[in-house]
Amino acid sequence: MVSGPAETASVDAVLDRLPVLAGRPRSVAALPGGLTNRNYRVRTAGGSIPTVAGGIEPQPGAPRPPVDAVVRPSTSAVDAVVRIDLGQSAQLGIDRGNEHANTVAAHQAGVGPPVLGYLPGEGVLVVGWIEGRTLSEDDLRGGEPLGRVADACRRLHTGPRFRDDFDMFVLQRRYRESVRAHGYRLPPGYDDYAGHLHRARSAMAERDEGTVPCHNDLLAANLIDDGDRVWIIDYEYSGNNDACFELGNVAFEAGLTAAQLADLVTAYYGRQRANRIARAELWGLVAQYGWSLWASIQDGVGVMDFDFWSWGMAKYERAVAGFTAPGFDDLLDAVRAPD
Repeated sequence: MVSGPAETASVDAVLDRLPVLAGRPRSVAALPGGLTNRNYRVRTAGGSIPTVAGGIEPQPGAPRPPVDAVVRPSTSAVDAVVRIDLGQSAQLGIDRGNEHANTVAAHQAGVGPPVLGYLPGEGVLVVGWIEGRTLSEDDLRGGEPLGRVADACRRLHTGPRFRDDFDMFVLQRRYRESVRAHGYRLPPGYDDYAGHLHRARSAMAERDEGTVPCHNDLLAANLIDDGDRVWIIDYEYSGNNDACFELGNVAFEAGLTAAQLADLVTAYYGRQRANRIARAELWGLVAQYGWSLWASIQDGVGVMDFDFWSWGMAKYERAVAGFTAPGFDDLLDAVRAPD
């Protein structure tokens, strides 16, 4: 259930504007989690509804697609997740149009949910419900799902190219400018490690293998295990990126050991590649350093009752521990080494 009459009215007003849900009896339940969206599971009974191929609604006033590509009556019940933007997207580097386009592409790759509806310019996206178990960090640290996670990443990475690119070095710089411009709290000594970031970027430029469509925010909560394979949801930060960023980010977000990171990278490539393992580890440190400023912005905006500061500081401290470790120079050398 939603939390009260005001929220119910607000959500219903949005749902009534979505062709896949409008005019049908439905149940609505708020979903836990979601730091940049309000998320709801919406279920309907059967009944004839208009649907658009690929879930893509034309812009108001735009020409309609060919008739055979658009309206297809359906008597199927709908089981969907409706994602409604909380309004912080611009500061956090989220482009909802990019999210929508890339969610469609991820579904085509066989790893993401189908897109059932979208309100352009309003941050409202409707995707099909995926039945399965949401993974936890403990699941990933247990090791058993890592092979299926690697397979899910590989399916995504070999699917259709995404609309835009994702570059953590660029995003980190934008976050830093936003923190400065708005006077948000900055982790103590943050800028002291700018040199480490520069050295990491230089090292990775030497063995760059190009970009692939990446999710870029693979928290365990964005992985759903249906018992056969792992699905990936929530494409807010998706974009074409280095595959090793994806793998390193998974490992650091879940707190995997160095051996587990190596297992994940080896499962992804099908063989052990020492420089790719090192690259994923280095990307993991860079990601933690960058995402800590995401938390600074969320802490400053103060929209949600959540301790973003502590959450971000934990990431910052992991990054600093890696940057200042005696083996950091060796890690850079391993990234530069031939395969």
